[in-house]
Amino acid sequence: MRLLILAVGHARGTPEGALTEDFVGRAKVIGKRLGFASVSVDEVSVSKLREARARIEDEGEKLAAKIPDGAHIILLDARGKGMTSEDFAEMLGAMRDAGARDLVFLIGGPDGLKPPGVKAGRSLAFGPQTWPHLMVRAMLAEQIYRAFTILSGHPYHRA
Repeated sequence: MRLLILAVGHARGTPEGALTEDFVGRAKVIGKRLGFASVSVDEVSVSKLREARARIEDEGEKLAAKIPDGAHIILLDARGKGMTSEDFAEMLGAMRDAGARDLVFLIGGPDGLKPPGVKAGRSLAFGPQTWPHLMVRAMLAEQIYRAFTILSGHPYHRA
């Protein structure tokens, strides 16, 4: 299964971007042994349109164009459902075992997220707070790595 973090905004050169790259790199190494062919991050530019509604639509269209056909989609949203790390690992393992080819995590821009024609399988939240979008990327990358360590029995996760 291939995992893709698809996000609005560019993280290159930021501390959050470096942290995201670190955890994605770790996840790639351990994930291949677990049947996860790839873990990657792809970005689209923040819209420069004046109105928030127009920005959300513009960014949503850019994101939607990058989603592989047939991908399972999870939106990162403060109104989504929270999960324990163990539940997250179990979900990834179950999707892999069920033969899912692509799993895409969508992270919107500062104004929100509404990709046209995209049906998400679920929404995921890292608590009820609003987090900076670059921080969400790093937190998601860490949770993917943590999930892989849980699935492999690696001691990184100690609950």
